[in-house]
Amino acid sequence: MLWGLIFTALGYLAGSVLFARVFGAAFHVDVTQAGPDGNPGTFNAYAGGGFWCGTLTLLGDLLKGFAPVFLYAHVVCGGLPGWWLAPVLAAPVAGHILPIFYNWQGGKGIAVSFGCLLGLLPRATPLLILAAVFVFFSVVVRIDPHAARTLWTYRVAALAAVVLLVRTDPPALAGFLLIALLVNAHLRFGCHETQPGQVKLLWMR
Repeated sequence: MLWGLIFTALGYLAGSVLFARVFGAAFHVDVTQAGPDGNPGTFNAYAGGGFWCGTLTLLGDLLKGFAPVFLYAHVVCGGLPGWWLAPVLAAPVAGHILPIFYNWQGGKGIAVSFGCLLGLLPRATPLLILAAVFVFFSVVVRIDPHAARTLWTYRVAALAAVVLLVRTDPPALAGFLLIALLVNAHLRFGCHETQPGQVKLLWMR
């Protein structure tokens, strides 16, 4: 229990470091002005700061999700983390969305979500679920704007995770559902894009 609490706290603090702002400052740009949503995330880091700003932001966001989950699951718990995996898995996403270092004004949590799920490897099913649904809603059935696409991606991915993980990996499922809940609540009630989504099918473009 103690290690679970420690890594939940560490994960939250790691998530609260917004690398889009860190590297945006290093490249002398305000990435929140690069897009209509004012989001301090990877997409706007690329749009406002260019290739290196965006790439370093992406790597930082992936790493801050990966490191606490991987260390807890594989180093501290030897691959058998139990139910404390759920809050540890969700903590970096919570920190990114509601960062203590930036007056609770964070990003959408997409890249850090993938980083957290990468930390579960070789348990690959949660990562593959989120990646597959993201590709589906980006290529086959495209939903715009991006915030609406993200909402539906996490909702559908959560349903898929329930079906595929409820018997095989309940702790990872619980963490996945916490992540989906955090992202959906932030996008639904936060300060990002709020206009209704538009659906475009692949064969109708």
